[in-house]
Amino acid sequence: MVALSEYPQVHAGKVRTLHAVDDEHLLMVASDRISAYDHVLPTPIPDKARVLTAMSVFWFELLADLVPNHVVAYDDPRIPAEVRGTALLVRRLDMLPVECVARGYLTGSGLLDYRRTGAVCGVALQSGLVEASALQEPIFTPATKAQLGEHDENVSFEAVVATVGRQRAEELRDTTLRVYERATQHARRRGVLLADTKFEFGVDEAGTLVLGDEVLTPDSSRYWPADEYAEGRVQASFDKQYVRDWLTSPESGWDRASDAPPPALPDKVVAATRDRYVEAYERITGRSIDDWPTPTAG
Repeated sequence: MVALSEYPQVHAGKVRTLHAVDDEHLLMVASDRISAYDHVLPTPIPDKARVLTAMSVFWFELLADLVPNHVVAYDDPRIPAEVRGTALLVRRLDMLPVECVARGYLTGSGLLDYRRTGAVCGVALQSGLVEASALQEPIFTPATKAQLGEHDENVSFEAVVATVGRQRAEELRDTTLRVYERATQHARRRGVLLADTKFEFGVDEAGTLVLGDEVLTPDSSRYWPADEYAEGRVQASFDKQYVRDWLTSPESGWDRASDAPPPALPDKVVAATRDRYVEAYERITGRSIDDWPTPTAG
């Protein structure tokens, strides 16, 4: 039986590692780590890696008719038992250096941009919008891919053109918005609003655009319960916004502007965050996380 140590690690991110399987394939392994404000927190969230993996598989399958994806298998002899349920066997791609963000609601960094300029990533919006305002139509608001510990920066569409060329930039924008619209419609039927999300794309040997990384998980998306939505206030969420809110609350004692790392999360925040991730998965998919594979000793 193969062990993870037999696959050389080729990349380590905040939450995932990539391992070389062969010349054509990689193993993408999720962890229970959680990041916020460009820090990897010292406290893991139990079952988070399984949720991220299971949810990505669900969405990759649902979106396959819109855009090819990099997934080869989630249950395969080449996936070590120790990371079963938290790893995907994927195709190698030439990843594009753009975070492809779609927004249907105004919040987060988009709201900050709007308050400063009346626009998000150069896309002018109508006046009078507030926290959680629904946009007239979804917008493409790309960002740079930051190195570990650095900030992603929102950029204009023309900046993407300068990076990957106009034809590829238009393909990224159009595909991002099509995928977001499909996902939004599905989530809404499940009683969930998909406020925004980010995608990463790569190119295969034939030059075809391929959806990579994870997709539409609570790590890369803002999910809000539709029955609690109210414009003008911060929404309840099924994502890591709960962790962000605790870190910036007086209870945490952490100064985001300081150089000090964030504190450990208390048990109640860990449990509540796990519950939100699991509920996001189970609401969106209609499946139980208990039915998803679990890592086992080798």
